[in-house]
Amino acid sequence: MDEVPGAFGTSASFALRFGQTVFSSASLLFMCFHVDFYSYTAFCFLVTVMGLVIPWSMTLLVIDAYSVFVEYIPAQRRHVLITLLGDMVWSHLTLAAACSTASVTNILLEAQPPCPTKSCSRYQLSASLAFLSWFLSAASCLFNFWLFPSLL
Repeated sequence: MDEVPGAFGTSASFALRFGQTVFSSASLLFMCFHVDFYSYTAFCFLVTVMGLVIPWSMTLLVIDAYSVFVEYIPAQRRHVLITLLGDMVWSHLTLAAACSTASVTNILLEAQPPCPTKSCSRYQLSASLAFLSWFLSAASCLFNFWLFPSLL
């Protein structure tokens, strides 16, 4: 079996998970700075998705860290499949939440009266960080998808 960079249990996967955890946490943090985020469903959706992506990413980060730093864990078909399906679901949900947050923020910026600049800039930053988290999650999903046929 060829080792696919970024696939389950590699140092590149560790880096992807670390980045995904950092960006998801930062997105959640910037969205929750403003206590009025619950007024819009899209913002609540982003908070919910990021709140669920963080434990998923941290769990896989710990597994990858153990595999890289302590003992190499060979990739098993069911572990890669669970990781692949989880990443697929979370990457789609993260993309949907980031897109909805970005679009609602854009509407709020053009509304009369426009939203306060400080609040909207936090919402924009949160959506941008969610997009970065999505990118890393989608990359991990693609790497594991590439690895999966070699495990048959």
